[in-house]
Amino acid sequence: MRVQFLGAAQTVTGSRYLVSANGSQVLVDCGLYQGVKNLRLRNRQPLPVPVTSIDAVALTHAHVDHSGFLPALHRQGYRGPVYCSAATLDLCKVLLPDAGFLQEEDARYANRKHFSRHSPAEPLFTEDDARRVLKQFRVVDTGLMHPFAKGLQMQFVPAGHILGACSLLLDDGQRRVVFSGDLGRSNDPLTRAPDAPPAADYLVVESTYGDRVHEVIDAEQAFGTLINKTIGRGGIVLIPAFAVGRAQLVLHILQRLKARNAIPDIPVYLNSPMAIRATEIFCAHPEEHRLGRADCEAIDAGTIRVRTVEESQALTRNTYPCVIISASGMASGGRVLHHLKSLVGDHRNSVAFVGFQAPGTRGAAMVAGAPQIKIHGAWFPVRAEVHSLDALSAHADANELIAWMRRFPAPPRHTFVTHGEPAAADALRLRIQDELGWQASVPEYRDEATLD
Repeated sequence: MRVQFLGAAQTVTGSRYLVSANGSQVLVDCGLYQGVKNLRLRNRQPLPVPVTSIDAVALTHAHVDHSGFLPALHRQGYRGPVYCSAATLDLCKVLLPDAGFLQEEDARYANRKHFSRHSPAEPLFTEDDARRVLKQFRVVDTGLMHPFAKGLQMQFVPAGHILGACSLLLDDGQRRVVFSGDLGRSNDPLTRAPDAPPAADYLVVESTYGDRVHEVIDAEQAFGTLINKTIGRGGIVLIPAFAVGRAQLVLHILQRLKARNAIPDIPVYLNSPMAIRATEIFCAHPEEHRLGRADCEAIDAGTIRVRTVEESQALTRNTYPCVIISASGMASGGRVLHHLKSLVGDHRNSVAFVGFQAPGTRGAAMVAGAPQIKIHGAWFPVRAEVHSLDALSAHADANELIAWMRRFPAPPRHTFVTHGEPAAADALRLRIQDELGWQASVPEYRDEATLD
């Protein structure tokens, strides 16, 4: 068995692993690169093997850095199956067409405003490409072994993080390798804790927060203080939030604050068609999370959904105190950019980031204190207060990653540390070696490992 690391190698984006065994070639995850330009350009690079030689794809979960390249893969000729959990399919039905729409919309906007270096700007894939590849999805049950490709079997194991997220076990009859996917937290207020990993000879583990431990904070208190302070000076709170997971958590926190009168009964807008549909899917899968029916009903009753472009445009002209939740979570695209353009220059407003900000994104720049940000070819001064609430991340921190690995029935022969910036990945590698006594390494982009 061989594994080639085509993404998420010393970066947190573009998750793709090419596995070759028993004459089969399969992809574990098929993610879109985001963030700095040199990474985004990899989306345009051909795979090292012909697309038509790939026999199957398995998705650990629906986030676009793990699933978002699938429409491009289909556009290039892939027609094989895509295996995933039921909730992952439901979310991909929302995320992938939306990603295609945004690709097309960004290209149209760039051509209209003439700020792209390419003439004309072309989308990587389209909404139609996304809808076509969805027909290739196949749902498999978690916890059971299933045929994957010739000579390969697979097993999905719940991993927390978001709805449907799983770790993946591959077995070629001689070797077993586990891909952690993105691991959730043991005490997340929204999602259930990851299941224990199955026995394996090799491990590929994420390291998003491999060099950090999440701060212990009272999330409701932090949000209450932030909102009351902003509202007190007549401002608006803008929350760039990932449409799946963090948007639902923020909505839940806001309704709890309102229920005990900890914040004023101000309007809460959800301005993301993708997040709106993801919230509906979230409430349709109660077995995947910790919220009850009453919690979901409170979110439904207390949220103003902004669906149309006209409604979104009207909201950008709003000047009265409110909370606006909009995607994307790293401010790398989507409707949140238009809100940033109208709000970020006013000191009365606040912008609160609630998840990991990949290097090269506007979110990372703002959290680092950038005095100005570039949006749609123009520069905007940052005068609004910028907050980073990393403690609300859906990713396991370094301690939680080590605790999950301790649950392996026996040490793997080797552990490959991926899906982390270089410092985070190497910090986790050292902890794996020092605390667990395991062999570990950090692969580079396009490295290939033979699993004997």
